[in-house]
Amino acid sequence: MQSEIPARENKMGVMPINKLLLSMSLPIMISMLVQALYNVVDSVFVARVSEAALTAVSLAFPIQNLMIAFATGTGVGINALLSRSLGAKDFDGANRAATNGVFVMMLTSVLFILFGIFGARQFMLWQTDIPEIVDYGEDYLRVVSILSFGVFGQIAFERLLQATGRTFYTMITQGVGAILNIILDPIMIFGLLGFPKMGVTGAALATVVGQIAGFALGIVFNYKLNHDIRLSFRGFRPCGRTIGRIYAVGVPSIIMASISSVMTFGMNKILIGFSSTAAAVFGVYFKLQSFVFMPVFGLNNGMVPILSYNYGARRKKRITGTIKLAVLYAVIIMAAGVLLFQLLPAQLMALFDASEAMQALGVSALRIISVHFLIAAYSIVISSVFQALGDGMPSLIISVARQLVVLLPAAWLLSLTGQVNNVWWAFPIAELVSCALCTLFYLRAYKRKIQPLAEA
Repeated sequence: MQSEIPARENKMGVMPINKLLLSMSLPIMISMLVQALYNVVDSVFVARVSEAALTAVSLAFPIQNLMIAFATGTGVGINALLSRSLGAKDFDGANRAATNGVFVMMLTSVLFILFGIFGARQFMLWQTDIPEIVDYGEDYLRVVSILSFGVFGQIAFERLLQATGRTFYTMITQGVGAILNIILDPIMIFGLLGFPKMGVTGAALATVVGQIAGFALGIVFNYKLNHDIRLSFRGFRPCGRTIGRIYAVGVPSIIMASISSVMTFGMNKILIGFSSTAAAVFGVYFKLQSFVFMPVFGLNNGMVPILSYNYGARRKKRITGTIKLAVLYAVIIMAAGVLLFQLLPAQLMALFDASEAMQALGVSALRIISVHFLIAAYSIVISSVFQALGDGMPSLIISVARQLVVLLPAAWLLSLTGQVNNVWWAFPIAELVSCALCTLFYLRAYKRKIQPLAEA
């Protein structure tokens, strides 16, 4: 039986495309820029503890990235199913997608709680036997893993807001969480305002406190302001069919995002063979590149529900128009990133209290890797198109090919030259392969899914 929510038209079906994409994306882009700022500031403060502390946090990053992979991948599935249900006026289906989505998110956090208790130290020992780095990394990983329910809850409730077009509120949840992190970082790391000096443990605590704050705000916004869904857990029972539909899109997205953790782990192993400084530089690069990539991911998060909604409503012109605009905006953002990395690499490395050796390595790394940013803009947007259309497999294949089939083997082969700077060229090489695959899969998806749509 259908719920009594009126069958009104959501703005994603009627608002002019350019205005819609910007209104949906800009709040997420701003909040992700704030999040990227936090990522940079967090590492800047950790670098003041020592280079070993910075290296430890860099080596711990694959696990943090894995948490985000599970959360955002599941969120893609929730977002796509919820938006398609709203586009088809299936309001009961939208409610089921929301409640079951939150349920599986919180269930997933239990896996990382167990890892934090039993696996944190072993993970660090797999990468290095330097005692100081292992100890720092274990302390950091225990905190962020055992309290991971915060990040899973925050992302779950943000995706519900995004799927219904309320991206302004996700800007608030992410922004408040990130700003709280930035404020707490120096206080907890260096022991200010009466707090004990906790070093990298303080950095981890600042992170999870911000995530839990974003989680709490997300709950309030959804229950009070999100009127497109009715989120109720009274008498809740998991729906296998709904969870299956969420993971039909979500699992490829999870695997695709998790591959980044495997790639990062592999790159850390390759680079630490040269020196711990090289691994630290790679960690710094990942923090800095988030400043460029995060706004593009925010653009994608605004684009996906628009495409999913209009795919459910069978509106071809709105789908193709949104894709073209998203690619254009992504290229503009990435062009700014290329200029930043090419013109100011020394200044960027100086933010992290870089030694002379770290400075020299970092300048070369930033300039070489940033060569691929413009191509990446196109690939990132097109990969998200497949997810929005309910088929995450092409995105998975592209990600596997880019990061595992091409990037890691290329990096290893280039490392055999004995020159660490040659390793960075693996990134542009892998992106060229990604671009070619994206184009081939998009042409197929257009022919099979977009072109046959009849305008409503």
